[in-house]
Amino acid sequence: MRRLSLSSRLALLFAACTAVVSLVAGVLFSRASEAHFVELDQQLLDGKLMALRRALPDLQSSGSEVRLADELSRQADVSLRITGNDGQRWFDSSTRLPDRLPQTPGLSTISHDGTDYRVLNAPLSVDQPGSPQLTLLLDITHHQHFLQRMQRLIWLTVGLSALATALLGAWAARSGLRPLRRMSAVARGVSAQSLNARLPAEDMPPELAEMAHHFNAMLGRLDDSFQRLSAFSADIAHELRTPLSNLLTHTQVTLTRPRPLEDYREALHSNLEELQWMAQLVNDMLYLAKADHGLLAPRRESLELAEEADVLLEFFAPLAEDARVTVSRHGSARIDGDRSMLRRALSNLLDNALRFTPAGGEIRVRITDQAKGLSLTVENSGAGIDAARLPRLFDRFYRADPARQEGSSEHAGLGLAITDSIVRAHGGRIHCESEQGWTRFVITLPRMD
Repeated sequence: MRRLSLSSRLALLFAACTAVVSLVAGVLFSRASEAHFVELDQQLLDGKLMALRRALPDLQSSGSEVRLADELSRQADVSLRITGNDGQRWFDSSTRLPDRLPQTPGLSTISHDGTDYRVLNAPLSVDQPGSPQLTLLLDITHHQHFLQRMQRLIWLTVGLSALATALLGAWAARSGLRPLRRMSAVARGVSAQSLNARLPAEDMPPELAEMAHHFNAMLGRLDDSFQRLSAFSADIAHELRTPLSNLLTHTQVTLTRPRPLEDYREALHSNLEELQWMAQLVNDMLYLAKADHGLLAPRRESLELAEEADVLLEFFAPLAEDARVTVSRHGSARIDGDRSMLRRALSNLLDNALRFTPAGGEIRVRITDQAKGLSLTVENSGAGIDAARLPRLFDRFYRADPARQEGSSEHAGLGLAITDSIVRAHGGRIHCESEQGWTRFVITLPRMD
């Protein structure tokens, strides 16, 4: 069976609740009315019984029949049967009375030939043993008809109220769920070409405002991710275009005429450099793809960061000396991490700092052991980075130097993105600060217990 819509479910729930409440209220009212009629009938019959006892102190006395007829004539819907102590019937005020009547004392209800009676049995004289038995019968047919009409009215009210509540509930639910339909329409219209649609969260009811806010945030993340993916694809094509053009042009020029063997060797060496750079670019992109899917699983081994930093500083020392840049390391700390991955991350930061430090500048590596973890900072002197560019430094193929817009066989703009992936794989964070002639990259790593 097809599942009911949320509006239909709410409408049926409202209708069921209204029907139950109406039915319970109607039953209670019917029971209360019936009990009220019983109380009124009891009072009427008790009053008639007292009047009969006063009018008939002795059935054998003269004039008793006259007083009895006079008393019964005052209440047309009350009948009387008098029976002796031996059960013999002495008197019936009506020929339509049933032959068999309840003999138990007190009030009871019977039905005979379509007529309903309230029956009261009591002795004529309470203090005289063997006193004749008086049976008073009150015609309550009109009471019963009223109760039956009221019950039918109750059922009609229950049905109509349930129907009206179902219709009103459906309308209210449809009106109340309009924001959800609006969200559905926005979601239906979302595509790669229209990720900028947003829900008006301020117009939503409080129950849906938070959902709308999260929905808009999700669309924002999707839009940002799609823009990054599009830019990434364009950057890949841009970066590969230059080396491929170089390879194609160099090969075509080399093959235009016969050349000495040494020229061919030189051309192959040149092509090999371009191919090696392209292979490194592809490897870096595959590395980042693994990071995006959470496939980077660092090995955990106890490392002394000061020793790892010193190894890399020794490697970069000749380049720093040629560039007349001073390098130093301060502080030490131990951490459980992947040696090769951490070395690659620190190497990328040192290479980046060395390229942008002017002659006579300085590069510092600071390691700080803290209570909650450790901090590794690589800072270099020189021209700072515009604050507007800092959030994008870790984007793929992004270069803070606007002059470096073409592909290069030396740097493709993936180093900081790879460093960020390595740091995140270790559960840490990295950010960049640039102020007062110093640019520093700060890595915060958690302590592994």
